[in-house]
Amino acid sequence: MNEPDEQARVAKLPVAAAIVSLIGLADSVYLTVHHFTAEPVPCSIIEGCEQVLTSPYAEVGGVPLAAFGAAAYFIAFSLATLTIFGRPAMWRLFGIQTIIMSAFSAWLIYVQAALIGAFCQFCLLSALTTFTLYLIYLASLFLKPRTADRAPI
Repeated sequence: MNEPDEQARVAKLPVAAAIVSLIGLADSVYLTVHHFTAEPVPCSIIEGCEQVLTSPYAEVGGVPLAAFGAAAYFIAFSLATLTIFGRPAMWRLFGIQTIIMSAFSAWLIYVQAALIGAFCQFCLLSALTTFTLYLIYLASLFLKPRTADRAPI
């Protein structure tokens, strides 16, 4: 593949990251709203949403973890968008953000599996979204050719 085609493909990664971040943001806001309105979350794929979302692990100091997730996805969206609009240094911060989010998501999957013994489909969607963001960042590191005078994105 020639370099302009490869550069165009890599330049699309922050756009993909912004879109995926919005999916995570919508999921987290949905769960946050349901938490504060005390409406049950409809689980149509996996049984166990209510068990997970009402567990002691679902909030910190009265604030649902989904609200923290919404903030994290908004930050990821903002960093990806800033990268799109010519601030390439923000992509490195996006990478750090996705590493932190992925580590926390892995811990939350452990909590669902080992401590609660149930899974929430919306929580699993959030984890999938987070890991997708991390994979997008990793792809940017491996797809863009590195030269002595140019760093990834």
